[in-house]
Amino acid sequence: MLWQDCKGVDSSCGCRRLVRSAVIIMRLPCSFWFLLLFSTGGLLLLLHLQDLTETIQQSPDAKLIFPHGQSMNKELCPHCPDIDIQASVLPAKLQAQITKNHRKLLLKSSSLLNQQLIIAPAGQAKNSIKKLIKVQQSRRRLMREVCAKYRSSSIAKVVTHQHVSRIYVEDTHKLLYCEVPKAGCSNWKRVLMVLQGQAVSTGEIQHEQVHYGNHLKRLDSFDRQGIAHRLKTYTKVLFLREPFERLVSAFRDKFESPNSYYHPVFGKPIISKYRSNASKLALRTGEGVTFKEFVQYLLDVHRPVGMDIHWEPVVQLCSPCLIDYDFIGKFETIEEEANLLLRRIGAPANLTFPSFKDRNPNAARTSARITQEYFSQLNLTERQRTYDLYFMDYLMFNYSKPFADLY
Repeated sequence: MLWQDCKGVDSSCGCRRLVRSAVIIMRLPCSFWFLLLFSTGGLLLLLHLQDLTETIQQSPDAKLIFPHGQSMNKELCPHCPDIDIQASVLPAKLQAQITKNHRKLLLKSSSLLNQQLIIAPAGQAKNSIKKLIKVQQSRRRLMREVCAKYRSSSIAKVVTHQHVSRIYVEDTHKLLYCEVPKAGCSNWKRVLMVLQGQAVSTGEIQHEQVHYGNHLKRLDSFDRQGIAHRLKTYTKVLFLREPFERLVSAFRDKFESPNSYYHPVFGKPIISKYRSNASKLALRTGEGVTFKEFVQYLLDVHRPVGMDIHWEPVVQLCSPCLIDYDFIGKFETIEEEANLLLRRIGAPANLTFPSFKDRNPNAARTSARITQEYFSQLNLTERQRTYDLYFMDYLMFNYSKPFADLY
């Protein structure tokens, strides 16, 4: 058509040059068009990130994701804008009790994170960061209110080495992570190792390196001054899990799978005390502990063997009433929340939270349905007493009662 429009027109009119240009453009390889589209997409992404930065700067609650008492400097988050994030203050008047409406609001807000901010479209990214801030605000407020209401005034308020013995330190990105077994802690350790430069990717780190390599520092390895400095200036992170589900996950991992430590150390005394007419083989190996026997051990004030970190309540493991955590994540939304946190602390762009199962990869993950199946083996009294054992975890971190007949 273009060529026909040029008929009868002198070649100096430029029309023929236009036609030749159009033909050349149409003959360009596909790679040219791919590069053009990729460049355009990059420009749009840059504009989107600038828009997102403005959103964070304008948010009055942006401080809730980061340590209190300091500004958002380049050391804490190299890729973040400078924001004044002075310590958030508790409400002048704490509620006398946690209201039913408040708990409903928290339950609703805890499921809001359903997309990673880093890959979300512009409008969704704005909503994601706002929802994240609201979720963190709600979780931290509830944690403080529960501590204010239930913590005894006689409990020491000084943080000791024992209180921080489960906290891992990552100095490069100024991160403190409290280890909660069966709540994604193995993969969090892999992330910390990558952040420290001990590995290029989380996928190359084997289970033995994670748990027996002694690659990570614990906060209790520092002197009092070092502990206090890091607690004041680092981002303090806690990830946890629905208590009954975490308990069942620990039982399945330690007692239903081959284990050279838990079977002889825990299994043998459990079978010996709670199983009548136990076989010689079971008494010798400690294998075959039932969930009911395990719960009997757990509820016994005179346990034949002590408590273990894999089923110890989070309020005892991480001391949330002494350590004011800046970020409270949940296993149920761990990938989304962990990735959002990694972006905020300035982690490498290619580092994302791994999703693979650390042990027994062929076994189904412990779910709410599987948890219900295990607890159906118990009577009401046993379920109630187990709930009482983890009551503070349920209350402080806003998990619903797992059974309707519990009180």
